[in-house]
Amino acid sequence: MDDLERAILISFDESGTIDPVLKSQAVVYCQQMKETPTICRLCIERLTCTKFVEVQFWCLQTLHEVLRLRYSNMNPDDKSYMRKSMFSIACLEGPDEENSIRVLEGPAFIKNKLAQVLVTLIYFEYPSIWSSVFVDFLSNLAKGSPVIEMFCRVLNTLDDELISLDYPRNAEEIAVAGRVKDAMRQQCVAQIVRAWYDIVSLYRSSKPELCSGVLESMRRCTSWIDIGLIANDAFVPMLFELILTEGLQEQLRGAAASCVLAMVSKRMDPQSKLSLLRSLQISRVFHLVAGAEDSELVSKLAALLTGYAAEVLDSSKHLNSKDGQKVSMELLDEVLPSVFYVMQNREVDTTFNIVQFLLGYVATMKTLSPLRDKQVLHVGQILEVIRAQICYDPAYRDNLDIPDKIGMEEEDRMVEYRKDLFVLLRNVGRVAPDVSLVFIRNSLASALVSSSERNVEEVEVALSLFYALGESISDEAMRTGSGLLRELVPMLLSTRFPCHSNRLVALVYLETITRYMKFIQENTQYIPMVLAAFLDERGIHHLNLNVSRRASYLFMRVVKMLKAQLVPFIETILQSLQDTVARFTQLDWTTKDLKFSGSEDGSHIFEAIGLLIGMEDVPTEKQSEYLSSLLTPLCQQVKVEVLLLDAKVKSSEEFSANIAIIQQIIMAINALSKGFSERLVTASRPAIGMMFKQTLDILLQILLVFPKVEPLRNKVTSFIHRMVDTLGASVFPYLPKALDQLLAESEPKEMVGFLVLINQLICKFNALVGNIMEEIFPAIASRVFNVLPRDAFPSGPEGNTEEIRELQELQRTLYTFLHVLATHDLSSVLLAPKSRGYLDPIMQLLLQSSCSHKDILVRKACVQIFVRLIKDWCARAHGEEKVPGFQSFIIESFATNCCLYSVLDKSFEFRDVNTLVLFGEIVVAQKVMYEKFGDEFLIHFVSKGFPNAHCPQDLAEQYCQKLQGSDIKDLKSFYQSLIENLRLQQNGSLVFR
Repeated sequence: MDDLERAILISFDESGTIDPVLKSQAVVYCQQMKETPTICRLCIERLTCTKFVEVQFWCLQTLHEVLRLRYSNMNPDDKSYMRKSMFSIACLEGPDEENSIRVLEGPAFIKNKLAQVLVTLIYFEYPSIWSSVFVDFLSNLAKGSPVIEMFCRVLNTLDDELISLDYPRNAEEIAVAGRVKDAMRQQCVAQIVRAWYDIVSLYRSSKPELCSGVLESMRRCTSWIDIGLIANDAFVPMLFELILTEGLQEQLRGAAASCVLAMVSKRMDPQSKLSLLRSLQISRVFHLVAGAEDSELVSKLAALLTGYAAEVLDSSKHLNSKDGQKVSMELLDEVLPSVFYVMQNREVDTTFNIVQFLLGYVATMKTLSPLRDKQVLHVGQILEVIRAQICYDPAYRDNLDIPDKIGMEEEDRMVEYRKDLFVLLRNVGRVAPDVSLVFIRNSLASALVSSSERNVEEVEVALSLFYALGESISDEAMRTGSGLLRELVPMLLSTRFPCHSNRLVALVYLETITRYMKFIQENTQYIPMVLAAFLDERGIHHLNLNVSRRASYLFMRVVKMLKAQLVPFIETILQSLQDTVARFTQLDWTTKDLKFSGSEDGSHIFEAIGLLIGMEDVPTEKQSEYLSSLLTPLCQQVKVEVLLLDAKVKSSEEFSANIAIIQQIIMAINALSKGFSERLVTASRPAIGMMFKQTLDILLQILLVFPKVEPLRNKVTSFIHRMVDTLGASVFPYLPKALDQLLAESEPKEMVGFLVLINQLICKFNALVGNIMEEIFPAIASRVFNVLPRDAFPSGPEGNTEEIRELQELQRTLYTFLHVLATHDLSSVLLAPKSRGYLDPIMQLLLQSSCSHKDILVRKACVQIFVRLIKDWCARAHGEEKVPGFQSFIIESFATNCCLYSVLDKSFEFRDVNTLVLFGEIVVAQKVMYEKFGDEFLIHFVSKGFPNAHCPQDLAEQYCQKLQGSDIKDLKSFYQSLIENLRLQQNGSLVFR
């Protein structure tokens, strides 16, 4: 053993006994040896004489690297020597046959590496330099198994490394693959195919593993060789004989099945494909799949049947002749039962997409009416496949019921997995609605009587199918209860499943009832059954908290849909919900009885009750009684909790608990009020409005006592929003106190919420809130300008803090507020004596933002504000300016900076949709300025602004003409063209600010 062998063995050693320093030195030495000029000859000599497979592997790996990286720099003698030496080893040629056989009888990884070296030579040299490689290989196959096996490895490696499109290839590799395949087709493919046939015929009984390898090579090559060479009277009978012969090694039978699959998958014209598929008489293998135990052979046969069916279906789509369509349908009818069996009972090949295949098959039925008996049968089998595919594994039952982390992951996975299958179900429902409904009825009936361990999963699947099918049923069919729906919906409502306590079953049961509510709307006799399902232990009173919460939400939706139809049942409903409602006034933190704590779901019960009792169909006295019975205890509880809060240390656990309780109560009252319209509480039944006003008065006390407790502040603000909508203008007396409290100690984040409330008031009441706005505007402006930075917000990491984000949000909301103020006839607020001091900083902020704010939508809003202010403030009365200095500010600052310089900047991107909208607003602004200021604006804009932009005189004159015209679109088009021309002249050298 010399130094190189010793170094190779040390570098490959994984025993952990070698000194790391020595191992590192060995790796360096081996790497240095790779760089020597004679490394190829050295490796070839070692390869045949060494006894160590590590050395053999290193030598072959090195040869492969040299060829791949340095082939173009190798001298012709070295290339020739490597070619002859590698081929001699592969084919047991030359005097050193004993050493060659040592390589060919070595481990698989050595032979694979040898094949890789040979394929790399083929890559560079076939057919121009080494044209005889395949022919020479064929002449050596008579030497027996080692050479035959090596030849198969070369073909397989050629497929992996170069030909197969299962791997990404660059342009050069695709070109070389084309060159190699073309040369092989012309020179030797026919001989190779003949050799495959002869080898399999000769060795099928004695050396089945060798024959399997040969057939694997044949399978790989089928996609690019002439199909007539194998789809013929010699090969096809032999392949099917191998598949069907009992007692033959299963690997060989499976390899034959894979070859047939490669044949049927080969691309060809539809008519030729159909002829091939028909000639195969595939029914011969059906019996091998049905009833057999899982094995590699059964998997291969399953892949053959599904692949065959997919090809038949694909051919049928491209055939125009009626005869061709008829034949393809006959072949499909023949193979589909076996395919359905495979889908339900076998592991389906990953290359076969069950859903896509079945969607394609169902699509063929869309033009057929009525369906043939066989197709009806197939629809039933498709539904069986869907049911089997979407069924949960009982092993996850407990995990899903809680649910824990494993259960939630499995549920998420199944939700995603089911999406495509439900698309298929809906398509089936459209082509065969009656068959689908019968299937679901039978599934529900079967699940009801099932006492098996899978009962939970069976019921869940049956309900999920019924739920998903609802999407394919038209509104009309749903309302009238066409077909079996008239039987199925009552069956659903009256059923009490043994496994109703299971979370998934309970949830899908309630979702399904909700989906079919259009039927209930037309068939009101079933309303008591719907109410029972939601109000008893199947719904809101279910033991599982998740189900109870979801039931509350779904019940609210049901109430919205049925509305007046539920009036006769109000007493019953309120009675059933008494304990649920009472939880909000009897919460005991110490016993952790906060059923809805931290969740908005509890409020849906109150929203449902509000929708029920808030209808005008409810008698006035009853309505007052119902509302009072709900509001009085809730308000009383608020008073108690506020007193308790006041007595506690703010950091204590009890304090947090009381905060949570008050939040819940406000949330409940808020939800309750959603059912009452403004007209009802202010016009037809003002006594109801008075109850809400009293409630508002009580809740506003919370702001007085706890102005800085953010969760309470947010909930009260939300309730004020609600009361603005519910009480209308009658809320005005309560606003000053409420707004003062909200504005008193507000941080930037809270200021945003405050401005949103102000925007709602302005949008709803317009000029009616003018006096209120005049009172509070100075405080708003003072607060905002004190906290917003005078310069731009910092960029980079410093600008990505929570504080900066809150300030940015406040600035955006301020722009919205000013926009709402200006566009709702309230611009006079800015001119009120108390607000005048803020006019200049507001104008400067709007000007700067209209020119350079990074948010285009903000810039657009600022331009629109200016346009509105120009219209409001620049109508001269008796020759006097309404706002002294405003006109000159607009002409000298806004017009030139925003309407000219900002759009000349290269950052103003005309290809952006939002920027184009902003540009339109800027053009409108120019038109308005001309209408209001006339030549005073035009002369300044053209004489001061245009020269700075180096605008030619003729273009300036054209601009004046367009501006004075009446076509705004024409002006916009011209002005865009003008700006683009000016940019080209400046070539980006001028930046205006």
